[in-house]
Amino acid sequence: MNPFSVRQEDKMGSKSLKPHWKSGAVTLGAWCSIPTSITAEMAAVSGYDFVCIDVQHGLMGYETALHMLQAIDTTEASPIVRPPSNEASMIGRFLDSGAVGVIIPMTNSAADVESAVAACRYAPEGMRSFGPARAGLREGPVYFAQANKEIAVIPMIETVEALQEIEEIVNVPGVDGLFVGPFDLSVSMGLPPGHNDQIPAFAQALEKVVKCCRSKGIVAGIFSNAALALRRIQQGFQMVVVTMDAAALNAAFRADLARVREAIER
Repeated sequence: MNPFSVRQEDKMGSKSLKPHWKSGAVTLGAWCSIPTSITAEMAAVSGYDFVCIDVQHGLMGYETALHMLQAIDTTEASPIVRPPSNEASMIGRFLDSGAVGVIIPMTNSAADVESAVAACRYAPEGMRSFGPARAGLREGPVYFAQANKEIAVIPMIETVEALQEIEEIVNVPGVDGLFVGPFDLSVSMGLPPGHNDQIPAFAQALEKVVKCCRSKGIVAGIFSNAALALRRIQQGFQMVVVTMDAAALNAAFRADLARVREAIER
């Protein structure tokens, strides 16, 4: 019996973000750093287009990330993972576990991005090993035939070096988008970590990313927040992170406490 033929409907791509981007739609996401499937599920059922599990700076390991992917899959949200590094075996594990896209950190050159693409694509387009243990259960036998065109490969632009190489990076075959890490990009530019739009060089960097993505018909993505999201969309970003689980929870804790204390003091 084929262990990857459980699903009867051959509809790989129902979770993929790529058709939405191709149509010009903006996709809004939540970012998960707390190591539990509960918050991932809370984010996913809230209506976000995608939920990203951050295994680079988040507090989870592989097994917890797997459970988070399963939780996201109970909803319409697309499961995305940021692996801890641009390393083929780890990227492959997350794809085998059901991620439909990977945001790959610290890709500073075309060579880095070529390695990332190869890790995400089956031969002859790449070097990904076949063994979609969980993705195959979800997608059925169609998975192998369609994975290369449905999985989103999204290298990060988060250093001055990557900005300098961006024209070469967007020309790497198989890249589906670029994702700006504004905090690391700021640090690399000699700025404090943050959204430094008031600094002309930072604003120009964002403009450059969007322009290069548009020139190749790929998506521009960015880590953002609710206050900045509309501006990012107006700037041309189609993949916009609106909130982060830890920040949202912390803000809710503080807001509720402040509301009660204010009521007591009246």
